[in-house]
Formats: sequence, structure tokens, C-alpha cells
Amino acid sequence: MQVTKHTRRAFSAAAILGFASVVGIVGSSNLEAQEKKVKVGVILPLTGADAEAAILIKYAAMMAIDEANSKGGVAGYKIETVILDSGTATAGQYDPAQAATNTKKLITDPMVVANIGPEMSGEGKAMTPILSEADLATITPSSTNPDITDPKFAAQFKPKGRAIYFRTVTTDAFQGPNMANFFAANLKVKSIFILDDSGAYGVGIADSFQRQAEKNGIKVLGRDQLNPKEADYTIILTKIKALKPDAIYYGGTSQAGVKLAKQAYEVIPDLIKGGGDGVHGASFQSGGGFPAIEGWYSTIAGPHLLEDPAMAGWVTNFMQKYGTLPGDYAVTAYDGALVVLDAIKRVAESGKAVNRSNVRDAMQTTNLKTLQGVVSFDENGDIKDRTVSVFQYKRDPKYPDNDIIHQQQYLGPAPQS
Repeated sequence: MQVTKHTRRAFSAAAILGFASVVGIVGSSNLEAQEKKVKVGVILPLTGADAEAAILIKYAAMMAIDEANSKGGVAGYKIETVILDSGTATAGQYDPAQAATNTKKLITDPMVVANIGPEMSGEGKAMTPILSEADLATITPSSTNPDITDPKFAAQFKPKGRAIYFRTVTTDAFQGPNMANFFAANLKVKSIFILDDSGAYGVGIADSFQRQAEKNGIKVLGRDQLNPKEADYTIILTKIKALKPDAIYYGGTSQAGVKLAKQAYEVIPDLIKGGGDGVHGASFQSGGGFPAIEGWYSTIAGPHLLEDPAMAGWVTNFMQKYGTLPGDYAVTAYDGALVVLDAIKRVAESGKAVNRSNVRDAMQTTNLKTLQGVVSFDENGDIKDRTVSVFQYKRDPKYPDNDIIHQQQYLGPAPQS
């Protein structure tokens, strides 16, 4: 698989793992480090359809925190984590109501100075107003709905006015349109049918894809929604087959996505099929399986670095620690944890109180070397990098079917609008 210009942005594993020297203990003894601590929340859907990808995100965040603690903590502070599951059996996947409940629980503990997560935008929309009222910043490695950080929706999502929702990925304002550019320019698609799963993420990315597809001259033959809890999508797929589009685009997560992949393989096997990061990675790959997912195109809202030689040491360390390969959003989760640790360090070393408000302020001014390069944010909390990466599932018999790095081919950055 090819390595692109993003190679130069990947820092060596040694340099990043050496972050402990940056966030290492400043106190005169280990005893002092043990006497001071702060807490960081981790809210992710660890059960249900999103769990496989969420667990990799949790592992990566914990890896960064464990590394810092193993070196004595961050500027004299030991970091403890409060891990809360936002997946429920009722929803079968992420549950916005549970995410809100978890957030309310988190903010009752004054020792919690930041949060890592969520995985999904539906969670983010439920969590952010609560976080804003408590002045508790969160950093998401994978939530991409642009509304949450759009100034137009500030009254809804950040009533206190300050940026509270930070990202180590770009948003669907770029992920959807750039994939539409790829469909038009690279795949020469002339007509398409668009599906979404009715969730905040799925509707948002499908909307942004559709607008750009139409600008590119792609004829949209129809649009429909899939109920994630329904088992049978053959009526919709049969309708699509009769319309004879060149392609389908799906905006949504893996709960509906895996059923769509399996049934589309039976009903419309020869159509071009693609989606966003909801059909990328462990949950979709293992749930859909080969041959159903063969040929599907997907995106992530950031650079693809896992096959970069500079990342080999980090990938090896992750595998040795957790016994599994990391996904692309494990990289952005690790980087998100580094952002939080760096903010805590800078606040502590400035002599200010290590509290939510000061940590939030420090996160806003982040300018930090991470695995994906220098991370910094605009005034809304969005990462300044706008890279969207494109993949296609291609089964390679040399690797296990659940190998989330080698069973999809990296095709490069999507064309930007």
C-alpha cells in the first residue's frame, strides 16, 4: 500500500512516546506526584454495534495516559480516568440519552478536568450543552457532525459561549463533500442513490455529500432512510435496483451499515458502494464481513498514518499492550489524550489551579506535536487540518479477515472542494 505526503507529518514513535518527558513529573519526588491527582473522563459506546471501534479508541486514550503516569504523572499530577459506557441494549448502539446521563454524572465530580470522547455525533449533541454549562471541555477523536461546533448553533450546543467541543478529526463539512468529489472525479459516477440511518451523524454526512454530488453534476435518483433496528432492507434495495444508479452512498453507523452491506451484496452486487467513517474500521468490517464488504469505499476524517514506517513502533506497542491492531481513530484518540495531558501540564506549570476552566483555556491554545503532526484548533474547537482519506475494502488472503489495516486499501486523500 502506498504512503503519501502525510508521511512527513507523522512523528517517530520514539518522539511521541517520549512525550512523557514533556508531561513528566515536576515535583521533587514520586510521593509528591502520588499526593496530587486529577481525573479525566472517557465517555464511549463500549457495548452494542459501535463497541469494537470504541474499544480501540479507549485503548489508545488509556495508552497515552498510562505512559504519562508511568513516568510519574503530568507536572506532578497523577491522572485517573472515569470510564463511562454510552451504549445501551435498548439502542443496540450508542445512546444519546445515556451519553447525557453519563455527562451529568461526570460533572458532579470536581476533580474531573476534561473528557475524552464521544465516538459518535449523536452522543456529542446530547453531551455538549451539559459540558458547556459545567465549563468542562471534551475532545473527540471521531465525532464529525459540523453543527456541534458551528457558530450558528452556539446557543444550542455551547450556551456559555466558550468552545467546549474539540476535535482531532475534521468535520463532515469536508468528509461528505470530499467523498462526493472522489465519486465524481475518480469513480466517474453519474447517478447515485443516497441512504442514511436517521442519526445525527448519518443525516449530516449524507446531506453534505448530496449537496456536493449535485454540484458535481451527479444525478441523485433518490434518498431514503434505514431504521437501524429493522432487520430487512430488501424493499429499499429492490427499489434502488430498479432505478439503476451507478452507485449508492450510505451515511450512518455500523448498526444499519452491516445489514446494508450483507443485503446489498445479494440484491445489487455490482453497484459502486461507499460511505463515510461509519463504514470504516473494526465494527463495520467484522460485522459485515467478506465477501459482503468487498469493494466498499470508506473515508476517515483525517490522515491515514498506520502504514507509515514512522508509526511502526507505536503500532507494535499498541499490539503488545492490547493484543489487537489499532484503527485510524485510535491514532486520533491517542492524540486527543496528548492534548488533554499537555493542557494539564501547561496549567500546572503556570501556577494556576488545575481546574476545568483553566484546562479548557489551555486546550483552546494547543499547538502540540502528535502522531498526526501539529494539532491546533480554530476558535470553534475544530482542528485546523482538513484532510479526508479514502479507502476501499479489498480482501488480502495473506492476512486475517479482521485485520483492520491490511484488508482495506488506502487510496489517498480525497479531492478537496
